[in-house]
Amino acid sequence: MASSLRIRSFAITDVGMRRKNNEDAFLRDDHLNLYVVADGMGGYAAGDVASAEAIDTLHGMVSRNRHQIETFVSEPTRESARQLKRLLESAVQSACYMIFGLAEMAPERQGMGTTISALLLAGEYGATAQVGDSRVYCVRNDAAIQLTVDHTLVNWQVREGIITPEQALTSPHRNVITRAVGNKDFVQVDTQIFQVRDGDRFLLCSDGLHGYLKDEEIPYILGFGIEEASRKFVELACDRGGKDNITAIVVEAHTKAQPA
Repeated sequence: MASSLRIRSFAITDVGMRRKNNEDAFLRDDHLNLYVVADGMGGYAAGDVASAEAIDTLHGMVSRNRHQIETFVSEPTRESARQLKRLLESAVQSACYMIFGLAEMAPERQGMGTTISALLLAGEYGATAQVGDSRVYCVRNDAAIQLTVDHTLVNWQVREGIITPEQALTSPHRNVITRAVGNKDFVQVDTQIFQVRDGDRFLLCSDGLHGYLKDEEIPYILGFGIEEASRKFVELACDRGGKDNITAIVVEAHTKAQPA
């Protein structure tokens, strides 16, 4: 038996309540089963350039190498899994080099960068690539699991035992990220592969949403369906302050067994 996925998704982005410009960008490709959230930074219209260019570069590289995805789906071996993770990592690295190069050509955009949180669904598996503090969650059995690790100063301080999780909530440094795509010509990318179960739901979001969101609220809101849930996520962030741009992608996966 061969297994395929039936995917439904919906995405929404909003400028929020305090910002004038939306520097978030997202990708929702139900043909590749590729989903990405990018939260740009840099000012002077550089943040939206960084996030948009990162999305385009990553999408283009994965699209051109979709045969690697097909190879993994047909034969999910350790080697094909390694190649799949390498594809996502290389796509993020290409985006990093592109943004860094654009900043080098425009002095007013020096230092621009973006987060990247990417989810690729391939057969019975999912893969993530992560840089920065946007997030990917998986909701399974009515519990939300954060699949990605925030690359932030406070998260590092918590891991090192310098501050407690409770202190991290009110730290003045909680928005300081330790990795970004484009600040330099290279960035360390976290990748992983995990098994997808029937009925898994995923939330990709920028910190403009998860900064206001409690993990236990995610399964409840997703119960409204992917489109309504996406809108409710934005409403929740706005109602609780909306100090940043807000982006949410909701993905619903169902496995479907087919004759080989």
